Amino acid sequence: MSTQPDMPTPDTPQVLLEHHLKALRLPTFLREYDKVARQCAQEKTDFPRYLLRLTELELLDRERRATERRIRQARFPVVKSLDSFDFLAIPSLNKTLVLELARCEFLARKENLLLLGNSGTGKTHVALALGLAACQSGHRVRFTTAAALVSELIEARDEKHLLRFQKQLAAYELLVVDELGFVPLSKTGAELLFELVSQRYERASVLVTSNLPFDEWTEVFGSERLTGALLDRLTHHVHILEMNGDSYRLKQSRRKRNPPSDR
Repeated sequence: MSTQPDMPTPDTPQVLLEHHLKALRLPTFLREYDKVARQCAQEKTDFPRYLLRLTELELLDRERRATERRIRQARFPVVKSLDSFDFLAIPSLNKTLVLELARCEFLARKENLLLLGNSGTGKTHVALALGLAACQSGHRVRFTTAAALVSELIEARDEKHLLRFQKQLAAYELLVVDELGFVPLSKTGAELLFELVSQRYERASVLVTSNLPFDEWTEVFGSERLTGALLDRLTHHVHILEMNGDSYRLKQSRRKRNPPSDR
């Protein structure tokens, strides 16, 4: 008794197409191909333009997902942009330079950034915003505080995987080290941080925020020799943003406590 081959069902091409698009990892293509086909049919668009429209949608969606992934990997405590920064509140800050740095061309030149100023003037906000701009420009970024970074370095050394951790950090094109100077470092911590900066020297960029002027950094590192060598590397190719002024947070707190009265 002869067996008849299975007759193809009308939706077999669609089922196969969707299977292949999943295998090729083209989720936007899969989601949009039918809707775009109907639009192109109505507009009498030819087949190459139909494919062009689909591939453009796929590329845009892929870039969006990649940016979101870089932002997650950066470990920002919050996401902030320059759009929400009040430049008028900190007149000492060079706005033109900040906007130029947000184009992220300094990363290709392996230049460093130092944001210096008293507490509450928005150094962390600007650091987060520049880190976000770098992620959006396709660069890998890691954000951390100086205290947390030193803790991770010491833990990695104690657990015998310091070299692996250093290689992980080396893969980031921008390393943002926030709040240097808030906590004095142990001798071991200072040496490990110096080693990390030395490894990145002329290879990848570092952004550091600090509430201390350079002549007080010795109090953090505990050694004039080590502080001098660190500053020598950090400031060789550097942009320095001065951010001194009244505390941003203190002003906001005062406004909340003493709102302007209607006249």
